Amino acid sequence: MNHYVANWNYPTQIRVGMGRIRELAEGCRRLGMKAPLLVTDPGLAALPMMPAILAACREQGLEMAVFSAIKGNPNGENVAAGVAAFQAGGHDGVVALGGGSALDAGKAIALMAGQDRPLWDFEDVGDNWTRVKVDAMAPVVAVPTTAGTGSEVGRAAVITDQANHIKRIIFHPAMLPALVILDPELTVGLPGKVTATTGMDALSHNLEALCAPGYHPMAEGIAMEGIRLIHQYLPRAVRDGSDLEARCQMLVASSMGATAFQRGLGAMHALAHPIGALYDAHHGLLNAILMPYVLAANREAITPVIERLNRYLGLEQAGFDGFMDWVLTLRAELGIPSTLGEIGIAPDQAERIGAMAAEDPSAGSNPIAFSAEQYTRICRQAITGAG
Repeated sequence: MNHYVANWNYPTQIRVGMGRIRELAEGCRRLGMKAPLLVTDPGLAALPMMPAILAACREQGLEMAVFSAIKGNPNGENVAAGVAAFQAGGHDGVVALGGGSALDAGKAIALMAGQDRPLWDFEDVGDNWTRVKVDAMAPVVAVPTTAGTGSEVGRAAVITDQANHIKRIIFHPAMLPALVILDPELTVGLPGKVTATTGMDALSHNLEALCAPGYHPMAEGIAMEGIRLIHQYLPRAVRDGSDLEARCQMLVASSMGATAFQRGLGAMHALAHPIGALYDAHHGLLNAILMPYVLAANREAITPVIERLNRYLGLEQAGFDGFMDWVLTLRAELGIPSTLGEIGIAPDQAERIGAMAAEDPSAGSNPIAFSAEQYTRICRQAITGAG
């Protein structure tokens, strides 16, 4: 494992390797923080690792406090409560530690800490991002404890607007964390089920980035290698949670997916966002279930790139069908349900989901411009399992 220790500066400063969480306090100080707010989720806040991290940072002179009142799909109220805690504690930076929910909430709190407009004024629509008072933003250190969203290298946060039952993307280029720590030891205790669903989320990011139209060879190359790492290491990480090599490579693949999807996402996310907002369902699980249905719907447009990906992965069965067979086999091996109906998604909301999906920002970079009716059809197929 020693050769999996590295410092990168793409797309931001990243420190990779076992035990590198011990560099957290030094990294915070380097960014000018003296009293950071550690944003995490309630489950992580209760784990033994948290007192150890806090104690180490306090011993090195940081006045660190914890905010953990966030949901699995963080909402505007969670962000507002975090901003209140940030301001009340006189904090000067954010350490976002956890899965995608903690990372997104932490980045949104850091953005909003000094703004005088409401959160939704910064939704990723048009040039809304230019409204941000950049000098009032707080610096962020991101420490993922799951290998899924890649939010640690993203310039946006997905936050649920509870009043309207919709997920909104809050964006500004300066939301990209200034420092990322990828320490596989922090992911060792992650249950196999969560490892599987977050890993499939990372696969969806790399895969949709690879298939998105538009000229971006850098994103293509990153996405293809990210998928290769997932192909090789996700089953290992699920089988043996203490496999540090697999854990490290999955953290890297997750960051690669979020770096690559600057090229765009697609119908998996266009559907997962409204379903997650309406049902408060796990985002990675939704992408994992939707994946083969969306691949089939996009087949006409993506066959050439999927065939190239198949060759790169060295799959036994060639072509698009060989790749689809791998996806279905992987889902079954990881215990992912085959349909949305199995997790309580009912067909009575399919038309509403289809309409919301057609308007979702991710729909704009799907290889085929699906109508609301086509999204509704894909949604119904995913709910029932019908071809």
